[in-house]
Amino acid sequence: MVRLFKHYIPHAVLLLGLFDLALLALAAELGWRVRAGQIGIALAHRPGHLWELFGFAAVMLTAMIAVGVYNAESLRSLRYAGARLLVAVSLGTIALSFVDWVVNGAHFWRSTLAYAMGLSIAMVVGNRLIVGGILGASAFRRRVLVLGAGNRAERLRQLGERPESGFVIVGFIGMSDSAPVIEEAINRSAIHNLTRFVENLGVSEVVLALEERRNSLPLQDLLRIKTAGVHVNDFSSFIERETGRVDLDTVNPSWLIFSDGFSSGRAVSSVAKRMFDVTASLLLLALTLPLVVLFALLVKLDSRGPAFFRQTRVGLYGQPFDVIKLRSMRTDAEAAGAQWATANDPRVTRIGRFIRKVRIDELPQTWSVLKGEMSFVGPRPERPEFVAGLEDKLPYYAERHMVKPGITGWAQINYPYGASIEDARHKLEYDLYYAKNYTPFLDLLILLQTLRVVLWREGAR
Repeated sequence: MVRLFKHYIPHAVLLLGLFDLALLALAAELGWRVRAGQIGIALAHRPGHLWELFGFAAVMLTAMIAVGVYNAESLRSLRYAGARLLVAVSLGTIALSFVDWVVNGAHFWRSTLAYAMGLSIAMVVGNRLIVGGILGASAFRRRVLVLGAGNRAERLRQLGERPESGFVIVGFIGMSDSAPVIEEAINRSAIHNLTRFVENLGVSEVVLALEERRNSLPLQDLLRIKTAGVHVNDFSSFIERETGRVDLDTVNPSWLIFSDGFSSGRAVSSVAKRMFDVTASLLLLALTLPLVVLFALLVKLDSRGPAFFRQTRVGLYGQPFDVIKLRSMRTDAEAAGAQWATANDPRVTRIGRFIRKVRIDELPQTWSVLKGEMSFVGPRPERPEFVAGLEDKLPYYAERHMVKPGITGWAQINYPYGASIEDARHKLEYDLYYAKNYTPFLDLLILLQTLRVVLWREGAR
């Protein structure tokens, strides 16, 4: 994995993206040359031509990220990636056409874009077939040795067996005399020199997966392995890096305190985040006002009751605030008390079902963003009725309130809509990762990939 602005990106994804960027620029150049040859334009150097190629490639790559061309499912299935690639290239072409119309330029002719669009699809699909296949081979995966043979080691084996995994486990070392969960694990006593054993296997990383570290931590072995140039990692940090979440089953307060993250030196990032929230919320409120008014009328016509509803949520530092949304449920939806939404919830109205799927009911929350009670990106604000119980049942739940809640977030784009304690636990793991590793770069990734959630209705309920 490559750590870019505190966020981990798999080597395969990064290399695949760089190849795609180069091929997209090449497709734009070939599209221009084909069209120029057809209409008899000399292929002399034009000022700003390189910027046009970079602009085309950057917009297309951004669209590909936004619709999920680089997510795990796309890396596993060419059919899945191809469908999303078609959507991405189409959206990118529309965006470039709009930009060219706004600036009244002649940079992206429709005919040139048509050629570049077709070439882009062919080249990027070819890249998936050739380069993607090579990057997916075990030769490009990190070679990991696991110290431990218990339940944690078994979890690592299951994680490494996933097709999108960026590592391969080359061995397990049992560090105690207890019965191993991993039957093929080699007992530490059978290895005379662990450092030489690591070198002979060509290991690039050693992961400590001991069930009990007290009085069993092999400090001398780890020191020699570390000084030999092999990366040594603990279980919780490895899981965080590979899955993009904080593992509540194994994490402890000392790890949260001493691991990298929760940086206090992000004042500049917070100011930039607030400036973006204010600017974007003003623009979004102005652009979507007619849409909100239209659906407010439809909500009124569809069922009795107000078009909007106000509900108390828990915000930054646990402070309550009122969120406003378009009403999507009957007015008597909670006559029996507060409850989670469920799949095919009978309380949802006909119009409510539609506006929930396309997230139109969330648009009025932009007013909360403008007021500073919410941000566009952050943990989803929960209701006080649920928070009290969740804080008792889930460790570190209160820590998610140390960052401002958001309309979209890392948990929302990585985990489907939750309606149980177990779902809340999984989403908390993603929320803690966001709170721990927040940067504007991560916010940008979340905002882009929210489009994927909206287009494919992932997580909507």
